[in-house]
Amino acid sequence: MCRNIRPLYNVAPETTSQEVHDAALQYVRKVSGMTKPSQANAEVFQRAVDEIAHTTEHLLADLVTSAPPKDREVEREKARARNAKRFGQPAAS
Repeated sequence: MCRNIRPLYNVAPETTSQEVHDAALQYVRKVSGMTKPSQANAEVFQRAVDEIAHTTEHLLADLVTSAPPKDREVEREKARARNAKRFGQPAAS
């Protein structure tokens, strides 16, 4: 899976349409092997992004869970801690 695609289900605050679109764009880029399509492929590329985003929004709306939503900030801090343990402390900026 693409590293930049984050879990979008059962998180607080709720997932936005922009986040869904960004995940769809990242997916299409990964699958197609191109970050910016040529003019000849631009329409089909954008159509794929739109269709995947649309399907993803339906998926997220239809899933059910009894688990409480995960807090994005807490999950982000957990990821930072895992990365620091795995790769060492980040360089000072």
